[in-house]
Amino acid sequence: MSVRKDIFSTIKNYETIIIHRHQRPDPDAIGSQVGLAEILRASYPEKRVYQVGGAVEGLEFLAEMNEIEDSIYKDALVIVTDTANSPRISDDRYSLGDKLIKIDHHPNDEPYGNLVWINTKASSCSEMIVDFYDEFQDELVMTDNAARLLYAGIVGDTGRFLYPATTPHTLETAAELRGYSFDATGLNRKLEEMSLSVAKLAGYVYQALAVDEQGAAQVIISNELLNENGIVDAQTAAIVALPGAIDEVLAWGIFVQQPEGYYRVRLRSKGPVINEIAKRHHGGGHPLASGANARDMEEVNVIYREIQAICKAFRKQQIK
Repeated sequence: MSVRKDIFSTIKNYETIIIHRHQRPDPDAIGSQVGLAEILRASYPEKRVYQVGGAVEGLEFLAEMNEIEDSIYKDALVIVTDTANSPRISDDRYSLGDKLIKIDHHPNDEPYGNLVWINTKASSCSEMIVDFYDEFQDELVMTDNAARLLYAGIVGDTGRFLYPATTPHTLETAAELRGYSFDATGLNRKLEEMSLSVAKLAGYVYQALAVDEQGAAQVIISNELLNENGIVDAQTAAIVALPGAIDEVLAWGIFVQQPEGYYRVRLRSKGPVINEIAKRHHGGGHPLASGANARDMEEVNVIYREIQAICKAFRKQQIK
């Protein structure tokens, strides 16, 4: 029996299902989590299905979380979507349930859970949820809102279908979802929308970006700068992809200082594999898109030197 069939059978056996995702959610985290919850609620109205976790940080237009008591976890099935490592799961009560399922498209560096379904070839966890629905659609129900959420997740993790993880299957899946009734144009606009203050921060990124001769780039955003412009960390997600538009840039890190003093690190690449760097600095992710943390400027400098090293090695390999 395939792991998907095991997951489907397990879902049918539980009356209470609680779905988690990662901290600081992006559209795919929300899309896969709540998209699955919507499908299960429509398919099994007699079951109690909850989506839980911390603040959705600017993604309230997609969905909001349920607040539940600890007691609800007793004898419950817990599903975690789009989360590679257990420390990143939003709401640490995920361990209170009777059984735990992990569904993810990141490398399986930490195979937590009783059932683990990983597909690193999927563009997004939302794409995986649609695959799950398609396999068992004789018993499952897709709703317009679930389709909206899952489409948002795919659009978000593929950068509007620009990133290398976009496959023919990804486009077919998106087309399937577009057959449902929701405002895709308005949704795309909302996903790309930014405030004037964030737009000004984008200007700062282009001005302050440091790029070496190998194409390794970095920009450091201080907590003071965020406070001066009335910007919170979650809003900086809008500027992460910007250096990629510069032809000289090959791989880059955006270092955002947190109120506690440490730096949230977002790593992106057009070729060199950067998730190994992330793993060395309390993070992880995809080969070309990862996240990490740096305790201080000393570690920030270490990470940038590592970006420089992989860019240099990548250039040499290409010359050969």
